[in-house]
This record gives sequence, C-alpha cells and structure tokens, in this order.
Amino acid sequence: MREITKTSNAPSAIGPYSQAVKITAGKMIFTAGQIPLDPATGRLIEGDISAQTRRVLENVKAILTASGATLENVVKTTVFMADLGEFAAMNEVYGEYFPTNPPARSTVEVKALPRGARVEIETIVVLE
Repeated sequence: MREITKTSNAPSAIGPYSQAVKITAGKMIFTAGQIPLDPATGRLIEGDISAQTRRVLENVKAILTASGATLENVVKTTVFMADLGEFAAMNEVYGEYFPTNPPARSTVEVKALPRGARVEIETIVVLE
C-alpha cells in the first residue's frame, strides 16, 4: 500500500524520513518538506527568498517526477517561512510553478527552519 520515493535529482533526506510516500491503493503522494538544498552538494543554496523558493520547488518537482506525478497533481501545499515579510517575493515565484488552478495552500511563519533555510514546502498529491 505504501511506496517510498527516493531520487538523486532532489536532496537526500537529512533525517529519518522519506522524500515522498506514495499510497498505491488510493494513489496519493505525500512529500516531505523540502528546503533549498542543492541536490548535487546537499548544501543550502545561496540567495534571497526568491532563489530559495525556486530551488525548493525544483526539488519538489524532481521528487514528484520520480513518483510518477507532476506539479499539476498537487492538491495541497504547506509553506513554512522564517519571515512572512518575504511573502510577496515567495508568492511571486510560487505562482510561476502553479500558474492555473493552484492547489489549496497554508502558509505559516516559523521561528526557524532546518539548516537556516528561509522557506520549506511540503505537498499532498492525488493521482488520477
């Protein structure tokens, strides 16, 4: 019923979690929260919130591709931000990845994110 996704096109898990879990019975995928790590180096990328958001969404996209899905299959995201004052810039990049029929979304400010990241995004996906 559960299938674990692991791809080298996105950063490896930095703790005891999977990049994504695909529910084969109901055709759902739950991605772990992704921070702006470079999959080649495993290091946090340099750059502002726009660059970090773009890296996060590219990581999410790679995990979904490895799971047999696309961003169009995303039905819900949760965005964690270290500073909601950067919301507009994050939102602009986010909108490039979800230009039509975007998923439901929650965005919350948190005290800190792993490795000093400014943004983390997790997704819930339903396959058709």
